[in-house]
Amino acid sequence: MNTRAKRLVLPLGGAIIATSVVGASLSSTAEAAPDRKSRSLSSSFGDAKAIAGTWTPSKLKAAKSYLEDSTQHSKKLSTAGTRKASPDGKAGLIAPTSRSSRSVGKSKNLNLPTTVGKVFFEVDGKPYWCSGSSIQSKYRNLVATAGHCVYDTDKNKPVSNFVFIPAYHQGKAPFGVYVGAKVHTHYDFDVYEDYDKDYAFVNVYNGIKQVRQKQVSKNEYDKWKGSKETKREEITREEYRKCVLNLGSCYAEGKDTPDDVVGPDYPGAVLKKEEVNEETYKKAKVGKGNGNKYGEPFVENVTKAEYDAYKGPGTKKIDKSGNYTITHFYVQRWYKPGTAKKFYRETFWINIIDDAGRLGDNVGGQGFAWNQKLYKKVFAFGYPTAAHADGDKVYSGETMKWCYNKTYPAPRVSKYKVEEQVAIKCAFTPGSSGGPLVLQYKSSKRVGYINGVVSLTLDTDGNRRYDRISSPYFDGDTNSIYKYAANLWTGKLGS
Repeated sequence: MNTRAKRLVLPLGGAIIATSVVGASLSSTAEAAPDRKSRSLSSSFGDAKAIAGTWTPSKLKAAKSYLEDSTQHSKKLSTAGTRKASPDGKAGLIAPTSRSSRSVGKSKNLNLPTTVGKVFFEVDGKPYWCSGSSIQSKYRNLVATAGHCVYDTDKNKPVSNFVFIPAYHQGKAPFGVYVGAKVHTHYDFDVYEDYDKDYAFVNVYNGIKQVRQKQVSKNEYDKWKGSKETKREEITREEYRKCVLNLGSCYAEGKDTPDDVVGPDYPGAVLKKEEVNEETYKKAKVGKGNGNKYGEPFVENVTKAEYDAYKGPGTKKIDKSGNYTITHFYVQRWYKPGTAKKFYRETFWINIIDDAGRLGDNVGGQGFAWNQKLYKKVFAFGYPTAAHADGDKVYSGETMKWCYNKTYPAPRVSKYKVEEQVAIKCAFTPGSSGGPLVLQYKSSKRVGYINGVVSLTLDTDGNRRYDRISSPYFDGDTNSIYKYAANLWTGKLGS
């Protein structure tokens, strides 16, 4: 996180003066809406298709929770110096769109919203995720999340390959994958990294869903422009030899090494038995050690032919009843196990996909609320995953969780320039960033009004356990940015 100064906003005769560390400017010609920054996430349908193709099931599973700039620990976080978030105009509500017939299950007797899911993206080529939610818009194509889950403040540019998966559950995308088209953030977050404005609205294309996978040749795989992935299967040494002779896509890993004799106390030593003759066995010691006796002698009854053919160290004997026997004697041999090469064949798969339709038509969209009073109860939804700072890991990040509590003025967090966020008591850990705070949530319809997004997970009493989550206060500026984003059309991939 960079350390650029926070913009100062001061009332002066009914006007607003914006002052930076460089100087003051009253001009708004740089952008039509001075408080909004809009940036492209994919410049064309072709780019969006390519982005969708990169998010294979294996890559989704490999993604990590985005912990950058999302937590704060302190001996004690205080509300001293905090400016209480307050309305800058009339309160407002935009009604939600419900798809209550579609279910993603319950948690603690609460119907979970289908709108909430994970946003996946890349930073420096590595896959990460946060939480997010579908929100009502004219073209049913809008996602609300945290600003730091879409915009990389260290590099001053949006993250790469952004997609949203609503109702994500244990690696599944039941309603499709939605590629980001355009992101809208507040100017103060984009330019000054002010977490009082840590929210973002993302327009997405129509979703795509995988219909089936088809195994193809390497040549067909290389020509395929859509979603695809390679897999590997283990094969035998002989199959590997044939594959190489046929110029197939095969490879070996590791190397063949023999067992190495060690003492019985060597870490990872393995005990094997070695057959010896009767004389050697009788001379062997009892107890743990190389060359010591391995159990009692074993008498094997065999046929005459087997008796005559046996050339091993065991003692052959025909007993009084005429039984042919071989007595086997064993001693201990302790080894460090050797290794064996493993052989693999690479296989090539293309993903046959279809248009999943508009986001809001599939899962609905939460309503939107701004300039609301504090101390109202809200639900928070998300996918917490990280362990508490004391090492206790409560959540997996694979299933949606929720909290319910009253909003109140959040503690001041200087590291993130937080002075007027709101907070609720909640033990969510990182991974929940970007998840919605929902006012007036109705469990039967699975919708309410988004009145914030999780920005920070906080340990406010210094006991190394997260106990609060915070959110920007949604005011008139938020409404203006939302309103702009909610009226943008994106379309479907390939249209």
